[in-house]
Amino acid sequence: MKTKRFKNPARFCSAFYLSVFTMLVFSFGLTAMVYADTAKEIDAGADEGMDRFYKQVKDAKEFVKKAKALLIMPNVVKVGLLVGGEYGRGALRIDGKTVDYYNVVSGSFGAQIGAEAKDWVIAFMTDEALRKFRESKGWEAGVDGNVALITVGGGDSGTTRSAKGDIIGFVFDVKGLFADVSFKGAKFTKLDMSK
Repeated sequence: MKTKRFKNPARFCSAFYLSVFTMLVFSFGLTAMVYADTAKEIDAGADEGMDRFYKQVKDAKEFVKKAKALLIMPNVVKVGLLVGGEYGRGALRIDGKTVDYYNVVSGSFGAQIGAEAKDWVIAFMTDEALRKFRESKGWEAGVDGNVALITVGGGDSGTTRSAKGDIIGFVFDVKGLFADVSFKGAKFTKLDMSK
């Protein structure tokens, strides 16, 4: 029995990567459908995310009292195979009460493979930083505002002592294979939950 050989390996590789990209786009479409949550479901997820935050960051309660607002994004999902994407939904809370709902979307290119889920808590420490975020029609980290990143994990409890800046982001409860953690390029959009 003859084995079929590809006459043009470059064409085969291009077709392979196009197929993988199509599968990634399709999987993110499914993820977006899964994330079609109600306000009540997003709030429940945010509550669970804050419980994990308080357990994994030693002095979190004192830190939260200083923040003007918190954007709680539980279970942000990232999938990648050369082309990667990230998606999540969460609640913006002021004085512990939800005032708005947001989603986050980001994409990346390069050497990457795997999937993960993680929690984000982004603290706005000044009224000006919070105002700019809320007035934006599509706020992008690293462009519209810099986020000081604090990662929590590796078996140790985190701390807020090194947290400095107008916007401070925590990444914690990471489950998956990616080693890189960054907010750069993440675009946050306010959701209309009245529909």
